Amino acid sequence: MPELPDLEAYVEALGERVLGEPLLGVELRSPFLLRTADPPIGEAVNRRVEGVRRLGKRVVLALEGELFLVLHLMIAGRLHWVPEGRKRQGRTGTLLASFAFPPGRLDLTEAGKKRRAALHLVRGEGLSALRRGGIEPLEASPADFAAALVRENHTVKRALVDPDLFAGIGNAYSDEILHRARLSPMKLTVRLTAEEVERLRKATREVLSGFAERLRRERAGGFPEKVTAFREDFAVHGRYRRPCPSCGAPVQRIVHAEHETNYCPRCQTEGRILSDRSLARLLKEDWPRTLEDLEQKAGFAMKGRPAGG
Repeated sequence: MPELPDLEAYVEALGERVLGEPLLGVELRSPFLLRTADPPIGEAVNRRVEGVRRLGKRVVLALEGELFLVLHLMIAGRLHWVPEGRKRQGRTGTLLASFAFPPGRLDLTEAGKKRRAALHLVRGEGLSALRRGGIEPLEASPADFAAALVRENHTVKRALVDPDLFAGIGNAYSDEILHRARLSPMKLTVRLTAEEVERLRKATREVLSGFAERLRRERAGGFPEKVTAFREDFAVHGRYRRPCPSCGAPVQRIVHAEHETNYCPRCQTEGRILSDRSLARLLKEDWPRTLEDLEQKAGFAMKGRPAGG
């Protein structure tokens, strides 16, 4: 799912292309995309774009007349810019919608068979109804960050990805933040010390602002076409069994439904291997409890499987 740094890249690139331009037309290819009926989507046509911004994990096009086009890309949605007079080449995913402007066309695609991306057209006060309430992590004061973090007794991983607590953080960047902060993803927020809370706040700012700047440099004025949750410069996310860049220990994971949490046992959990229920059921008594156990076994995905297999 595109998160704060990725969405900021989209917002900046779109602002450079459509700010002040009229929306010439909207073509909807999926009956599941548009989630609102009033105002009708036709009311957005021929209105100029007065602003482009991020609202949590949504991209908002503010149109003249207090209308707002709001896009939520969910997990597999992506935006693509096609300059006027050109055809889109090598598109990945199913085309769900196109938004035409004088300089070009904005396409929304979604990979896979599930249709989760959403488009809302709202008027004025309707925009506030789409706000989940989480604080902006790059703008929050130390006190506000701490208050949001301990508002409910969650694991720190769950707290970071809760849109009612923090805006714009998802599965990928929460893994990176926790690795930078040297904190276990399973530690309960109410058990964090004041020093750990501040360490987490600083790590959050460093990771999010750092990757936002990297994406800005990478696109170099172009449109971000390779938004992904699996970057080679990530420390732990998506790097299961690969060496931690800080200490060399093999990155571990906890799998839950469609998501997984990646962490370094040496840097974050004092050498403990956190229980992954699906893998624990498979390995039973062979389940490694510590990094030392893990290193003594020939394999750690299946009993007897080589570590590089």
